Amino acid sequence: MKPAPFAYHRAHSVAEAVALLAELGEEAKILAGGLSLVPMMNFRLARPTALVDVSRIDGLSYLRADAADAAGLRIGALTTHRTVETSRDPAVLNGFGVLPRSARWIGHYPIRSRGTFGGSIAHADPASEWCLLAVLLAARIMLTGPDGQRTVPAADFFEGYYSTAAAPDEMITEIWFPEPAERAALTEFAPRQGDFAVVAAAVSVDVADGVCRSGRVVLGGVGPLPVEVNADPLSGQPATAATWQAMGEHAAGQIDPPDDAHGDAGFRRRLTATLVSRALAEASQPGGEVQA
Repeated sequence: MKPAPFAYHRAHSVAEAVALLAELGEEAKILAGGLSLVPMMNFRLARPTALVDVSRIDGLSYLRADAADAAGLRIGALTTHRTVETSRDPAVLNGFGVLPRSARWIGHYPIRSRGTFGGSIAHADPASEWCLLAVLLAARIMLTGPDGQRTVPAADFFEGYYSTAAAPDEMITEIWFPEPAERAALTEFAPRQGDFAVVAAAVSVDVADGVCRSGRVVLGGVGPLPVEVNADPLSGQPATAATWQAMGEHAAGQIDPPDDAHGDAGFRRRLTATLVSRALAEASQPGGEVQA
């Protein structure tokens, strides 16, 4: 199918994009990489009256250490998935290595080459790798609108299926990760490599002297937005396969996943238990890699 008629506008600055969004009204949409929006338009699942193309705006593609706090990381909204995947910047690898490792799960090479970090966050797919990691790592989403800039915690930004706290006349300009997570991992299951995840699990753990002091677990594909489950059972437990398996079962018992063509709720719970266990095993190793 082909999209419904729409007007096309190209913005050359953030200020121009925001002004266009305010002028065009709530039915206008931002076009960055277009890897999610355009297919939805072709199937007429989305029918924006106008598109504001922000792909040519300079200065929004970067990964860099936080100038105020070198432990943090800032990612420009137009940074491509492939840029994150191939980064060898110590600011990324030292504490945020889960980001390039997780990028390999995103679609296929052409998608990773053109799709943008900010576009994925704005699309708010509840199984999106970047959305899960934004919640897991307590990221803050920077929005720019007619009244200036504001930041929203990732946990508050996602409001439901493809729904966010961004106003119609605001655009994402940056994603800020304030705290590193040296032991973090993401894994998922899809029918074929590159397909949307049926279930995804993102985790982080704090391990010292063979004991798990704390952890976090965020799930995708089990509800209308990323779901953080209670990970208190990890605290004080030995960093062993038995602990990870027990946490997987605990996580599966906390969710109420949907039934659809990809599987029923029981299938998703079994996937959750397995994926959480695998992700914790990976995250518990130095550098976030499972050791042979």
